[in-house]
Amino acid sequence: MKGKKIILSIIVILILGLLAGCGTNKSDTDDGSTVRIAYFPNVTHAQALIGMQNGQFQKALGDTKIQWKQFNAGSSEVEAFLAGAVDIGYIGPGPVINGYTKSKGDIQIISGAADAGAVLIARKDSTIKSIKDLSGKRVAIPQYANTQDLCLRFLLQENGLKDMAKGGTVEIVQANNPDIQSLLGRGDIDAALVPEPWGATLENTIGAKVVLDYNEIWRQGKYPVTVIAVRREFLQEHPDIVEKFLRAHLELSDYIEKNRDQAANEANEQFKNLTRKSLPKDVLHTSFNRLNITLDPEIEATKDMINMSIKTGFIRRPYDDKDLFKLDILNKILKEKGKDTVN
Repeated sequence: MKGKKIILSIIVILILGLLAGCGTNKSDTDDGSTVRIAYFPNVTHAQALIGMQNGQFQKALGDTKIQWKQFNAGSSEVEAFLAGAVDIGYIGPGPVINGYTKSKGDIQIISGAADAGAVLIARKDSTIKSIKDLSGKRVAIPQYANTQDLCLRFLLQENGLKDMAKGGTVEIVQANNPDIQSLLGRGDIDAALVPEPWGATLENTIGAKVVLDYNEIWRQGKYPVTVIAVRREFLQEHPDIVEKFLRAHLELSDYIEKNRDQAANEANEQFKNLTRKSLPKDVLHTSFNRLNITLDPEIEATKDMINMSIKTGFIRRPYDDKDLFKLDILNKILKEKGKDTVN
């Protein structure tokens, strides 16, 4: 009997320990001494690359240590957000939309970072000259439901076409950006809608031709390719850290706009540090010229992306976007700087 009581006590202790541990993998142990910032090694995340290179974010955050987290796809970054492994991140709006829906609001957009920065390219021997020529063709995008995928679906819709999976005549295929080069070169795909520097790289390496330039894809380029997202819990607990981060982000954005060539070279240095290979000069500057640096997350364009995500079935549950954008800290900083606020 005594042995049974001991065993029962051990079980109770274990259960209580498990219950006490629930929910501690997010920010329960976060005292603000560290912030985890996510980014891609892409020119569309230029502020992150330059801010890492020159230490500007760390200087702005002072005693708060930065842990940089590198990702190559929006879906994996969102999963890290939802697991509490990332606090702030540069990311495309498409994945944020999905993450916001999946988590019922645990990820929020606090600023824009860059617009456009993508092109529709085709094989050098292709007869594709317009969107209508995509009928019967295979077109690659980096990831289903990402920004380029949604833009492609808008283009098809505007031209009376649709995805083969929805009864249309255009086959949309998902492929990692580095793999698109070999697929296009072999003729396994006919075209691709890709972010920079991949568009310029495909032009440079395999002679791919631009069908639609960055300002012809959608809304004359006034759509977000990169925004800044934050974990809601982190924003609530550490608004001071978020504000310091955004101040550095604004300064970096201004710097890039006023010093395009120098900023491109600095981003390239960090790109080399991360990938062990810098971009060729023509690829680098072509990429930067296709990018519009902005703090505006383009709310209306993002809401159009939400509607397209619902239409295509990427979002299947009821959707309320009232808390998707949290721009009060950004607007506070903009107002102090005498700049137009974001509505």
